[in-house]
Amino acid sequence: MSERGTMHAAPDTVIFDLGGVLIDWNPRYLYRQLFDDEQAMERFLAEVCHSRWNEQQDAGRPWDEAIRQLSAEFPEHAARIAAYRTRWDEMLSGPIHDSVAILHELRERGVRLYALTNWSNETFPLAYERYAFLHVFEGIVVSGAERMIKPDPAIFHVLLNRYGVDPERAVFIDDAPRNVAAAAKLGLHALHFRDATALRAELAALGLLDAASRETYQDG
Repeated sequence: MSERGTMHAAPDTVIFDLGGVLIDWNPRYLYRQLFDDEQAMERFLAEVCHSRWNEQQDAGRPWDEAIRQLSAEFPEHAARIAAYRTRWDEMLSGPIHDSVAILHELRERGVRLYALTNWSNETFPLAYERYAFLHVFEGIVVSGAERMIKPDPAIFHVLLNRYGVDPERAVFIDDAPRNVAAAAKLGLHALHFRDATALRAELAALGLLDAASRETYQDG
């Protein structure tokens, strides 16, 4: 049953979000190295390099342009703004291993696997090279390459049409409620990711996994 409460056909496909579901990404991992004061760091991330600014890179804006414009607005933070790009990889803590274990179990069961991620097309290749489990997917739709971001229904249609996915037989997993709601409106089984234990239970209820946990994969 989806978040809308309606019944669907038995699923054979799972579509994963990446950041916050399979990969632990947080700009604080970097900026705690650049600030001595936690409150000052939080103000910077709320008022300067905020999530809305970062989303524009996820939607395809070039990083050089983004850094140049924001540095002109906040010249006192120019070095820290530049670090968002030059030290971006330091925002990656690593895989969320219990979730990656679920991904591998689904693969072993022959489930079709795709990813739909809001991610800059300039930085995604760094993650793709670093994390071997990303190569498990039959296809990955990256927002920066498509120049559109979730929760825009258009980017969901890109994945569904490109890979011939029937939404009635697909599960979509995301940690952002607005993206889950958008997927549900398109007819997918939409699951709000909170943790791997809850996800396993939800996928087991759909007949995609066993309820019992398997050994965690140490990948990437």
